[in-house]
Amino acid sequence: MTAFDDWVDEEARFAASAMSRAISATDLVKDRPGFGERVIPRPGSVIASPVLAAYDPDPDYFFHWYRDSAIVIDALRVAPAEALDKRTALDRLREFVGFSRSLSRLDGRAFLRQDDFRRKVQPSFLQYVRPDDEIAAVFGAAVQAEARVNPDGTLDFTRWVRPQNDGSALRVLALTRWRDADADLDETLRAAMRELVISDLDFIRSRVGGSSFDIWEEERGYHYYTQLVQAEALARGAEWLAEAGDGARADACRSAGYELVSKLDACWSAKEGYYRSRTGVAGGAPEKALDISVILGVLHAGRAKGPHSVLDPRAQATLSALEDLFDVEYAINRQRPPDRGAAMGRYARDVYYGGNPWYLATLAAAEFHFKLAIAMQSGAEMVATNDNARFRRRLSAAGGAGDSPAAAAIVRGDSFMRTVQAYTPASGDLSEQLDRATGGQTSAKHLAWSYAAFLTAVASRRQACQAIRR
Repeated sequence: MTAFDDWVDEEARFAASAMSRAISATDLVKDRPGFGERVIPRPGSVIASPVLAAYDPDPDYFFHWYRDSAIVIDALRVAPAEALDKRTALDRLREFVGFSRSLSRLDGRAFLRQDDFRRKVQPSFLQYVRPDDEIAAVFGAAVQAEARVNPDGTLDFTRWVRPQNDGSALRVLALTRWRDADADLDETLRAAMRELVISDLDFIRSRVGGSSFDIWEEERGYHYYTQLVQAEALARGAEWLAEAGDGARADACRSAGYELVSKLDACWSAKEGYYRSRTGVAGGAPEKALDISVILGVLHAGRAKGPHSVLDPRAQATLSALEDLFDVEYAINRQRPPDRGAAMGRYARDVYYGGNPWYLATLAAAEFHFKLAIAMQSGAEMVATNDNARFRRRLSAAGGAGDSPAAAAIVRGDSFMRTVQAYTPASGDLSEQLDRATGGQTSAKHLAWSYAAFLTAVASRRQACQAIRR
């Protein structure tokens, strides 16, 4: 064990504990006096950040985002290897399933029939409240297209971009992985998970071919990330349905999944040498074409091989293009030690809270390499093409003489982990971003997704290292 290995283990234990505090945080109370709200989280809700911020200056992330919550619950699956005991993890999963199922009862029409909530909103905050017709449209399947809800299970009546079509897909993927990996799930929990998955799969099929806002909730169009996780959710969900005897619905899911996958090739730009993050965005920002969301999509979908997996030369080329971009974009990447990878951000000329590197983006680059190492250790071959030539050169440079490509991939993954280590304070806290010039933490503090990204990267690293040692 090296000092670096010790730090990885110690930070993973902290990340598991810190992430768990965002799940079922029933001891917290969030007051939004401007909106006349007091929010006390219910069991099973997942808060994006448990810090009681109010854009003062940190953003208010005290919401249950469908996307973030599914990513956190997926990471909860590997958290028992750290500071969280198995029984607690199962209890949180059970609560999450129950909370998620209860959200189907949300009804904007009923919400509007209550006492006039606008009377409780301060006049200066009324501009941030959704119009009545938009609220009234939130019922039935439309509930699953919401970006977020309050963690007490009530409707978020503030203006935000909608629809969001990736949350249900990520929830299907998280629950199918729990089902496949954990034999200790009792039949009652399995049945509740199956009912939630069926509802989510029906929603996904109803939205195939429809546009939505992207993972960053900024542009409406057809997004690589959303379509890829939807396609994989339909494929994995179809297996569950077929085993349960629902062959017709399983076939419908497979058919819809094939349709989505066929559209992903249109995102490849041979001229630019990377997967574009979206199509069909009228007047969209051109700098967002190259976006870390593509790499996040590959990881969250978790395809074992083939196109849109870590073995895809075009996905590898996209990661190389992102490294080149952020090498130039961020001052902290210049003159860094040779054993550190680039601190990674979202896309060029990002402006959100300063447009800095993100922990979860840098960890995604690490996890991509660890998962590539696992794939090669399992017998898969990394195909050499013109597209991934730069990626392969970087991999070769990372490995010493005689090192296998898998071992070199672990070294490359560790280089990004060392960058995270360099900008993680002694407390272990992980925020959303780190300042592009100083490396100091900024934006939302204790971001649950940052901790989740650390845990899944470490889980992949351990699997890859264990295979090397064998």
